[in-house]
Amino acid sequence: MRRRRLRTALFALPALVGTVLMATAPAGADPTRSTDPAGSGRSPLESQESVRLVRIQLTGADMLDKVVAAGFDLEHGLRRVPAGIEGEAVLTAAQVAEVQAMGVKILGDDESFSWSDRADGGFAALGARAVQPQTHEKTVRVVRADWFTTKGQGFLYVEARTTEGQQSDPVVEMQLENDSGRGTPFGFARTMSRFVDSGQYMFHRNLFKLDVRPKQIRVTSSTGGVTTGDVSNWLENAPPPLTARPGYRSDFVDGYRHPQQLYRRAEEIARQYPDIAEIVYLPNRTNGYQRKAQATIGGTGQEAVVVSSAAWGHQGGNEVTVEFVERPGANLPLGVEVVGKAVRVLLAKDASGALASTAAEVAAALESGSRGLVDRAHPYRTNAGTGIVAPTPGPVALTDFLDQKRDGAPAGEVPRGPATIPVLRIGKHRDGKKPGVLIQAQDHAREWVPATTTLETAERLVHNYRTDRETKKIVNDTDIFLILSNNPDGANYSFYNFASQRRNMTNHCPDENADPGQRNAWGVDLNRNYRVGSGHDGYAGGSTNCVSNTYQGPAELSEPESKNIIWLVEKYSNIKFMMSVHSNGGQLFWQPGAYIADGRITTPRPPLGDEAFYWQSAARILSQVKAHRQTVVTPENVGGSSDVLYSSAGNVREDLYHTYGIYAFGWEVGGSVYNPGTGDWQGGSFQPPWVGDPELVSGHAETMEYANGIMEMFRIAAEWGNDKRDPTSRLLPGAGTYRDSVDVRFETSEPATIYYTTDGSRPTLDSPRYEATEFREPGQVFHVTETTTFRWFSVDAAGNIENNYDPTKKDRREKYRTATIRIVKR
Repeated sequence: MRRRRLRTALFALPALVGTVLMATAPAGADPTRSTDPAGSGRSPLESQESVRLVRIQLTGADMLDKVVAAGFDLEHGLRRVPAGIEGEAVLTAAQVAEVQAMGVKILGDDESFSWSDRADGGFAALGARAVQPQTHEKTVRVVRADWFTTKGQGFLYVEARTTEGQQSDPVVEMQLENDSGRGTPFGFARTMSRFVDSGQYMFHRNLFKLDVRPKQIRVTSSTGGVTTGDVSNWLENAPPPLTARPGYRSDFVDGYRHPQQLYRRAEEIARQYPDIAEIVYLPNRTNGYQRKAQATIGGTGQEAVVVSSAAWGHQGGNEVTVEFVERPGANLPLGVEVVGKAVRVLLAKDASGALASTAAEVAAALESGSRGLVDRAHPYRTNAGTGIVAPTPGPVALTDFLDQKRDGAPAGEVPRGPATIPVLRIGKHRDGKKPGVLIQAQDHAREWVPATTTLETAERLVHNYRTDRETKKIVNDTDIFLILSNNPDGANYSFYNFASQRRNMTNHCPDENADPGQRNAWGVDLNRNYRVGSGHDGYAGGSTNCVSNTYQGPAELSEPESKNIIWLVEKYSNIKFMMSVHSNGGQLFWQPGAYIADGRITTPRPPLGDEAFYWQSAARILSQVKAHRQTVVTPENVGGSSDVLYSSAGNVREDLYHTYGIYAFGWEVGGSVYNPGTGDWQGGSFQPPWVGDPELVSGHAETMEYANGIMEMFRIAAEWGNDKRDPTSRLLPGAGTYRDSVDVRFETSEPATIYYTTDGSRPTLDSPRYEATEFREPGQVFHVTETTTFRWFSVDAAGNIENNYDPTKKDRREKYRTATIRIVKR
């Protein structure tokens, strides 16, 4: 019988109730920078009112949604803390009062959550006492216990869970103890931190320094549960990176690159290395680095009028002028006259000779009488336009605001109009028979390091192909697709106009948000524009407000950039791996990536086998990152993204995994780096100094270390494609006769999903699937109280089925596994 290979995928949950989520305030390299000329109107963060950076604490995703709805960009710089989520915001004094009224806590200098290295005595300090309950069910479980080192310092990370964690009156406390190596007693008792999100208990955690690696830990709850667990290594003893190989070439990128430079280099590589590289041009052109020319005339009151040209600024809109003219006399009608591209509004007068045209009337006259020069004219924001319009001192020039300079950078070299995105495809055999790997960088415009990281990866592949054995294996055994910038319009805007731009440049806003003072708040968050776990279906983290930094767009896949990704994976169905590269959170995550805040209902979790494969791959990838300069992405920042951080409704990873069965990672490069000089973890930024401190915050260092990780992902894909070995599995403690009830569980030789039955039927793909005990935990334990026969088979990540069993049809010689647990009562 031929070897059977199977790859399973989950499907999206049905549409659920809708939600509303909004945001506006920009953030990034310099959130207080303003590029607005006088009189154009300003977005909230660009006002003259004094602002300051404040740390805030939110109870969870539900409150995060509310704060974002109030107009604040909190999408990055967030971290999960025991009481919910902490973040940063740039606020005026009035805005501080506003968020406090919403229940947000403003943190003082010493109030931000930080892990304590001190053993506080645990229950002795709390005055609590634990007694082990007399039941077979453990109320306390160790989820993870990881030892890692960085820059000469050891750390222990522990994650544990109690089945009584949701209890709030009283709150269940947990105590952690560790030994100092094999044969030493437990000690150093410390209180664990209880983590809650949107009112739902998640786990208890601790991260602290230790100088000696422990062998075991013990966790005790204040209600009597106790358990022990072995300590595992995290990112220790990894093989050296490819960059350590003799003659290996790296460090090709010497600075940040705007999209034109990225695309030109991709096309050059394809021309220089035609035997292993080519360009695939994506079919849907972007909406373009272009804007309509605009002006807000008459301030921001009821008498103000917002004017937008019909033509794009670079196609003539910037040549349009509008003038409000007062004429002598009385009883004069409102009129409009046009000479060339000069529009003159002749204001009406009443019988007394007083001006009589309201802003609403002037706007209507401009739209109907400008001979096609003006496309939109309306009162300012939510104003009714009842104020009387005053004459202007002279003609007011409309502008698209795109010819300004930021930090001396001229925007004139940026092509106006729609852009075609090239995909650099690298592989010796680009015929669809090798596993495809898609690397997508810079969905979010202000994240510059992901683009340089992806370019560095491309350079390493083509320059080392002929001289390095491992690189040759990668290129020969995979089909790599590199999108160096998936958001060229927004990236150009970030480079040349507004450093904090996150979204693309498409303006979907109605009149109340269409004035030029809002121009830095327009655009769609491309990583909220997909179809699975979408904000349109009620999941948290995507906004329906067009000036939100997480605006999900008017519909799923409304944007050409997201449509292109779907086109690519459908055309090249051999794509089995995907990495969406972002910054600067220092996280690596996968599904589930979205949840409904009320009850914290996530999208479907991957099967246990896929979850194990994700963890195995993450450890390999992050070990290679660490090899460059000892940067450690800690275990708390690895896993399902909704568990690691927050809900991201409509993200690309969710769509590609659940719809197409693609292993889809999200990567936040950068993040915190341990500083041995201060003993603290130091955070990064979206656009860190390129050189900076090579041991701490440095765009160059981040580019090099995370390129190491992407190269390892290619090796994982190549091995996956060559994997022809069946997994094996067993039931522990195994078949046999037992004189009392017994706990049993499955174990596999590699990451694999198990399908099983206990009712005498043959196992199939529709049979129950062996699940995790709870999220982020190992497989469930079955408490067997009567004689039971288990029948099962396992499927590994590459689709190989144990014993070459065919679950789709019966066979005379069934090859599924079987074990009988016989219980003989005393």
